[in-house]
Amino acid sequence: MRVNPNSYDKDVIAWANEQARLLRAGRFDALDIEHIADEIEDVGKSEKRELAGRMAVLLAHMLKWQYQPGGRGNSWRRTIKEQRNRVGLCIDQTPSLQADLRNSVWWSDVWSDAVAKASQETGLGDFPESCPWTFDQIMNPEFWPASLD
Repeated sequence: MRVNPNSYDKDVIAWANEQARLLRAGRFDALDIEHIADEIEDVGKSEKRELAGRMAVLLAHMLKWQYQPGGRGNSWRRTIKEQRNRVGLCIDQTPSLQADLRNSVWWSDVWSDAVAKASQETGLGDFPESCPWTFDQIMNPEFWPASLD
């Protein structure tokens, strides 16, 4: 029995359960290979999006910390600590994400997102064109960007 190829578009959860059942039963001839490959690739993309999103939030809060010292408080401190922890967990749980940390295009995209977030939240727009901190500084729990005053 061949799986209805439209089931993927109609109900991806039902489709995934059916694919898992077919795999466990050894029914490889009935698998929806193309969509399975897409879903496997999407898992990696999801992990990359999570890392980029968490890093952008972390960097945006570090910018706010540096550029608006009067607004520093426990909320910003907690967000920076939490995102440092979450970025570290992402990398620990998926070590292949370290390749993104060496990719200048990835950093440029993440920095752009961080600047957009910081600009939206602060009303400021005069942030550096590229990240002024190293990854080690960003992740160092003892590092807090100095104010510019």
